[in-house]
Amino acid sequence: MKKFYIHTMGCKSNQFESSIIEENLEKNGLEKVNNIKEADIFILNSCSVTHKSDNEAFYHLRAAKHKNKHIINILTGCIAQIEKEKLLEYDFIDYVIGNDEKLHIYNYLSADKHFCAKDIMQLDKFNKVELLDTTKTRASLKIQDGCDNRCSYCIIWKARGKSRSADIDFIIDQINKYSKNGFKEVILTGIHIGQWGKDINLNLIDLLKEIENRTTIERYRLGSLNPTEITDDLLKFLKSSPKFCPHFHLSLQSANDKTLKSMNRFYKTKDYLKLIDKINETFELPFLGSDIITGFAGETDEDFEITRKNLESSGLTQIHTFPYSKRNGTIGAEMENQIPDDIKNKRATIIKEISKLKYTEFVSKNLGKTYEALIEKHRDKHSGYLKGITKNYLTVQIDSDNENLYNTQAQVKLTKFENNIIYGELI
Repeated sequence: MKKFYIHTMGCKSNQFESSIIEENLEKNGLEKVNNIKEADIFILNSCSVTHKSDNEAFYHLRAAKHKNKHIINILTGCIAQIEKEKLLEYDFIDYVIGNDEKLHIYNYLSADKHFCAKDIMQLDKFNKVELLDTTKTRASLKIQDGCDNRCSYCIIWKARGKSRSADIDFIIDQINKYSKNGFKEVILTGIHIGQWGKDINLNLIDLLKEIENRTTIERYRLGSLNPTEITDDLLKFLKSSPKFCPHFHLSLQSANDKTLKSMNRFYKTKDYLKLIDKINETFELPFLGSDIITGFAGETDEDFEITRKNLESSGLTQIHTFPYSKRNGTIGAEMENQIPDDIKNKRATIIKEISKLKYTEFVSKNLGKTYEALIEKHRDKHSGYLKGITKNYLTVQIDSDNENLYNTQAQVKLTKFENNIIYGELI
């Protein structure tokens, strides 16, 4: 029996698709191993957001050959889709398989052809592949692929193609299968889930209504959304839902209008700051995460100071921050006034400190409150405590020996925040 080892880079869609790859190979008689030295095949599911991502992927592939010279290296994911057949010129890459093809990866491994990555821009249908990963406590379901935006810093639209939506019946069927197999929560993911339904004359609310009415899942959570996609109608619907987890991740990228314009992001900072306030008013202590890029081309000290002040005064809970990294093939890489790395990194550090303060402030507001937490199937590796996640996305550790609580929802009072860990006690 051949053995495979898989490494995943990048987004939640890649993580979901890696689980599909694993199931596809195991169904066809291959064995997954957790040590690359034991593997016959190494699969790298790559990210290509920046050239740093590309370099990291090549490092992993070279290292695999160094550890095991007989290993077969398979590169899939976004690098494979963008760079295509020329990647086979590298002696440390044996197969190059595109983003759509990887969902049926065994079919390509059993063929003689070592390259398969069709023109993804020609795809107009969502690839409906089922996944049932019972090792996890919370299920992920990819409902959409591709992106119709053309942000100047991003190449992912070239790697993922046009926005394509899974049909409602497929999504409902998958969620109900998750429920039957014991899952209590599903996370709806995709490259740009706010565009779900655009290609089939529907919108996200249409889907959520069907999930409410036609599934038995107890909780659902949404992936990242652009601020323009969170309408009053959507908020009103989510507020009325007993299943929705009040956790939003906003794809913001900057808090300065000049920078947003150069990024091809079509909204104003003042509008999404009002939206953040509205979300905080609509729900009780919702978790509000966000993405911010520092040091995009042309971002002056004054521009960054505006971003800093806006984020500091915002009602966000947490800010995922990273310095801008050029990606060849994007408009941003060709722009003038590129920012030196030391300045980009310094700005990112400042925003990370703001994020820490905001998260600590948010947790303190939750201490003393009792929440229904979904208890994970696996204990914390370090403390051995039970771990649970609240609807508003706080991970809490509980000192309990009761293994009957695994994969159940339990009432937990949040009691203490120490060394960045939230502790709670069972009620």
